[in-house]
Amino acid sequence: MSRFRQTLYLRAMNPGKIYLIPTPIGETEPSDVTPLGNQQTIRSLDYFVVENLRSARRFLRRAGVERPIDDLRLEELNEHTPPEAIEALLRPVLQGQSAGIISEAGVPAVADPGADLVALAHRHGVEIVPLVGPSSILLAVMASGLNGQSFAFNGYLPIKQPERNRAIRLYEERALRENQSQFFIEAPYRNTKLFDDLIVCLGAETRLTVAVDILQPDQLIRTRRVAEWKKEKPDINKRPAIFGIGR
Repeated sequence: MSRFRQTLYLRAMNPGKIYLIPTPIGETEPSDVTPLGNQQTIRSLDYFVVENLRSARRFLRRAGVERPIDDLRLEELNEHTPPEAIEALLRPVLQGQSAGIISEAGVPAVADPGADLVALAHRHGVEIVPLVGPSSILLAVMASGLNGQSFAFNGYLPIKQPERNRAIRLYEERALRENQSQFFIEAPYRNTKLFDDLIVCLGAETRLTVAVDILQPDQLIRTRRVAEWKKEKPDINKRPAIFGIGR
């Protein structure tokens, strides 16, 4: 076997690793929310699978990558990526090259397309290495005062009615019956409409958490009973938010 073929064979037998690299939420500096070890790992990688090329390049510069960003290999994985293209994203890892997955904000693979690549990597026996960093979901749970022993993250609620109101009532019933806090998100430009629907559908004594612009100077994290929220509507339009329901 030639040395070149032997190298390819050894790489196939020893795939690279996939590092799940958290990114700052908003304009927070990477050094403020991620350990030094993360930065060292980032600088060691040449291949990244990212949700958005522009924001990923910006993050890598802020994380202290000194090499020209154009020398790195960056491939996009987002809601527009066809399923058949995900195998091609994993191929370099199977050939021995480690990769980093970068989300638009927060931790990758949680409410994030990176989960599809992670799932495929598991099927091929690739080691997954999650790194420490900010998660808006856990931060919202921590700060909510709702039950953190038993909680569920439900992603996005249905956009259209009456499906949305049915989902709201279902999660409220679960929260009240099982004492399991229910968390979900919405696109920032639809926040105000969702808040209005929550106020209409939820019972007056149900507790509602609104966590907006987490980790930013103007963050708002507040839990009140619905009856109290009806007296003061928060300014959350076009601001990243997580909502929670509890008893």
